[in-house]
Amino acid sequence: MPQPPLPDLHTAKPFVKWVGGKRSLLPELLRRVPARFNNYYEPFVGGGALFFALKNEGRINSAGGGGQAFLSDVNFDLISTYQVIQRDPEPLIARLKQHARNHQKDYYYEIRGQHDLDDRIEIAARFIYLNKTCYNGLWRVNSKGEFNVPMGSYRNPSICDGANLRACHIALQGVDVRMRDFRKLEAAAGDFVYFDPPYQPLDSTSFTSYAKSGFGADDQAALRDLCLALHERGASFMLSNSDAGVVRDLYSGDEFTIHEVTAPRMVNCKAGKRGAVSELIIASF
Repeated sequence: MPQPPLPDLHTAKPFVKWVGGKRSLLPELLRRVPARFNNYYEPFVGGGALFFALKNEGRINSAGGGGQAFLSDVNFDLISTYQVIQRDPEPLIARLKQHARNHQKDYYYEIRGQHDLDDRIEIAARFIYLNKTCYNGLWRVNSKGEFNVPMGSYRNPSICDGANLRACHIALQGVDVRMRDFRKLEAAAGDFVYFDPPYQPLDSTSFTSYAKSGFGADDQAALRDLCLALHERGASFMLSNSDAGVVRDLYSGDEFTIHEVTAPRMVNCKAGKRGAVSELIIASF
């Protein structure tokens, strides 16, 4: 059977809708990325919008230059999906087509209840299917690590984008993708790190539960300490977070430069609280 034609690498874009995803902020982020760097690290990869943009520009792990990329996260389902796409997206595409044909309310909740899958293709297909059909594209888990978001009301969700999955497959070649805590980052002098952690909550409706362990005040402080260590060893970093007082306090030292930008907020239980909000981009340069 003939293989489908390879897509243009420049079409690669995030294959999931991720709360806090950075597609809308890409111009702000790209203009602040160092002109030259060795390896690229993204330890809260999420949808990987900045990675795909830099990869498409030939700035990471390409014939035109750039070092290796290291993508990681603590979300097992997310990293498993990246790895499946990296190795061979065709079985995943076939399974997603089945999910698309079967999609309706009872089927959604049947798939949502499959918390103990051990087949990587099934895990990845479930992850993308639920992400594309759940309420607001929100990936939220309970204390047991079980996905618990209700079905959304999309009329025609894009469950299987085969062309983009194949483009992502190409973009991920030569990339180190693994499940890893941000504290284990091994960036060295000359490397560039982009941090997009779960944001510091602004109020009681803010969302931070991407993984069962959550991300609290101690984690925010540990991330700041890591940024200081990176600065001392000569690595560059850029970090996104909410415009919260505790964040400004954490990064108030002379080692940090704080930029205030405007970003859309699309996920809130109250429609009146959706819209443009102030966010921070913090860098060591």
